[in-house]
Amino acid sequence: MILIPQRLLLTRFLPLVIFSGMVFQVFAKEPAANSGPVEISGIYPHLAMFNHEGECGVGAVVPWAERLWVITYGPHLPFGSSDKLYEITHDLRQIIRRESVGGTPACRMIHEETGQLLIGPYVINEEREVRVIPPRIMPGRLTAIARHLNDPANKAYYATMEDGLYEVNLRSLEVSCLLRDRNLLKKIPEGVTAYTNTPSSQLPGYHGKGLYMGQERLVFANNGERRKEAEIDPHIPSGALAEWGGSGDFSMIRRNQFTEVTGPGGIHGNPHPVTDPVWSIGWDTRSLILMVLEDNKWHPYRLPKASHTYDGAHGWHTEWPRIRDVGQKDLLMTMHGTFWKFPRMFSHHHSGGIRPRSTYLKIIGDFCRWGERLVFGCDDTAKSEFTNKQAATGSLASPGQSQSNLWFTKPSTPDHLGPLIGWGALWLDESVKAAEWSDPYLLAGYSKRCLFLSHENETPVRFDLEIDRSGSGVWSKFQSVEVPPKGSIWKELPQELKGEWIRVRADRDCAKATATLEYAGADQRPTTNGAIFKGLARLDAPELMGGLLRTRGGDRGTLAVRLTEVLGTCSTMGKIYELNANLKLIPLSPKDEPEALQEIEGVSEMPRGILQADEASLTFVDSMGKRWRLPKSEPLYAEMAKQGVVRIAREVCTERDLLNCEGTFYELPAGNAGGIAMVRPIATHHRWIQDFCSYRGLLVMSGIEKKQGDDNNPHIIRSEDGKAALWVGVADDLWKLGKPRGQGGPWKATPVLANEPSDPYLMRGFDHKILTLINHGNVRTTFILEADCSGEGHWAAFRQFTLNAGHQLDCRLPDWFQASWVRFIASTNTKATATLTYD
Repeated sequence: MILIPQRLLLTRFLPLVIFSGMVFQVFAKEPAANSGPVEISGIYPHLAMFNHEGECGVGAVVPWAERLWVITYGPHLPFGSSDKLYEITHDLRQIIRRESVGGTPACRMIHEETGQLLIGPYVINEEREVRVIPPRIMPGRLTAIARHLNDPANKAYYATMEDGLYEVNLRSLEVSCLLRDRNLLKKIPEGVTAYTNTPSSQLPGYHGKGLYMGQERLVFANNGERRKEAEIDPHIPSGALAEWGGSGDFSMIRRNQFTEVTGPGGIHGNPHPVTDPVWSIGWDTRSLILMVLEDNKWHPYRLPKASHTYDGAHGWHTEWPRIRDVGQKDLLMTMHGTFWKFPRMFSHHHSGGIRPRSTYLKIIGDFCRWGERLVFGCDDTAKSEFTNKQAATGSLASPGQSQSNLWFTKPSTPDHLGPLIGWGALWLDESVKAAEWSDPYLLAGYSKRCLFLSHENETPVRFDLEIDRSGSGVWSKFQSVEVPPKGSIWKELPQELKGEWIRVRADRDCAKATATLEYAGADQRPTTNGAIFKGLARLDAPELMGGLLRTRGGDRGTLAVRLTEVLGTCSTMGKIYELNANLKLIPLSPKDEPEALQEIEGVSEMPRGILQADEASLTFVDSMGKRWRLPKSEPLYAEMAKQGVVRIAREVCTERDLLNCEGTFYELPAGNAGGIAMVRPIATHHRWIQDFCSYRGLLVMSGIEKKQGDDNNPHIIRSEDGKAALWVGVADDLWKLGKPRGQGGPWKATPVLANEPSDPYLMRGFDHKILTLINHGNVRTTFILEADCSGEGHWAAFRQFTLNAGHQLDCRLPDWFQASWVRFIASTNTKATATLTYD
């Protein structure tokens, strides 16, 4: 075996490396521009990674041996794939390692004793020499690596997503199978070691994610379920947290969806493995779940979710959340759309200090500190789009080729993205035992906090609330709340109430009890668009350039743009341009246009009838025919949607849609993660945006003013002939468009029937809320404002207002009042207006 140190192989065209009888060529992909690589919002387009699979996610990013090492993965490829191992130099040259064998790897660990980086099936020493554990010897979707229980100086454990477990000698790379990967129970390719004499795990759940060694056990997590129902219903039992003591099968700790398992030592392993805590983060339909192993006992905590796009009992929507050291006072945790501060020595006895930093839109598989920047490995563009098809996207064709990129940011960026928001539950219509405390739920970090309690008992129920003020595990009484028979209550948790955790108990058994907590922070964003959006077309722009967008396939690495000429609300199709890795817009030659035209045809049809507008508000009709109401603004938006001129919804981060309604962008979860019921606003733009998509890790939007006034805006890309233009950035630039706002409601001088609820109207994600009620009828009427505490139809009265005939009420709803949707009920037949103004 001959290994050539890679520091000698850094010319553009590199020599051959001979390894285990096979020959590989290591080659580098140079940045395109002479003055340095092109960069937009922390994205370097030339670093984009492609494969020939249905998905191309970044599974791991690790600094090692003066390089940044990156692996990508395809969706279900236990025996290898077209995915690669990448080596990134400090001057941002991308070296594609020809030792690459692909698969679905997302595992990484630094093994100190042998001085090696373990990343996917690759073992890399300090001289950047790469050895490979072939998939035929260690088959499975490699998800995590952990230190060994008995021989940590020489061996490590590798876990697979189908509950396989291997032991690898890190010096010889000899592999022993301890639990058989479930892919080996099916038909397997010729030459793959089947390990037929090794038993498979019987652990329930599916879609393994985390593995870590601590306190004399291996802790393993999976976050999905195999049953067909898991692809439809996010509420079924799913996932598992388990442990393994060195022999036999995994034993269950908790039957919920879990992902990351780690400890204070991170990717190096705990420095004191017998005593250091082990952490695992997961979720259920109620909220996030944090489990802590300390003194051989597991302790649960709950935190709010900022996004439901990660939900789904199948586990597909959640790409390896991490808790990692990024060279700051606290560790950085990613989970369900929130960047979190996570204390380095978080434990059951010192549980204070978890704080939300901001919310984000990118899908992040791994991240690290590299020099003076944070680097996030993302999952940007999946060709398959899996089950994410909704009425709002229509028959829209998927991207031509899967691709993703790295996102380089300042270390402070996680503090400056989306506003803080979070919601969750301790109980949702659940059986509760008398005097039994709920799990602790995070209290700190949010300025607006709303508690909702309800029950179905025939007698009153007293709910006791306690606070752990410092995270020491010492609880003190906050107050008791009595809820009347079959009643409910909305309650403020005031800002002056300080503490780390809150918990609840009932004074008697309840067959059905609900306790939810919805939080938000003050949205300090202005109501104007940030400077980076200068050039995006205003609604009153005299001339503008539109375009239909689709990333191309066939390893072209380009984005096709078909120009549209827009007159009023109608458009006609024009010439096709191509955006390349250098972010140059170039017209296609006549001979190349037919093939590109065929690709563009797949995205030319815009669904109609999804968005409609009446006098009251905008209505969204989901795939089940149910109507939901959203704020509206300019009448022109509704007309454009009606005519099929502008894109309503499209996947711009893998398995998440961006919804463009009436000048506001929303985050729209996949249908099996809640769909429109769990939508949340991102920002209000009030611009004419025709189309949008992801490309090389960028967000690309069309709809640019012809009149140039954006010469100093690098986000506007114009062709040399001046006939085509696009906006480019990242999805998380959208927060800079301005805080969400709008006006609307379920009624506008609308005839209403007594005791019949109105359509639901969105509340979640908006800052200040002013209610206008008008009784246009001729009789005195009481109006009940009901709110849904969960997004799943848990309706309860918040307040009621009695208005004489012809009277109007204007009031600002309290800022602490947070809910997903609101609706109104009138006590008599009447004509009424119910409008909410959000600013």
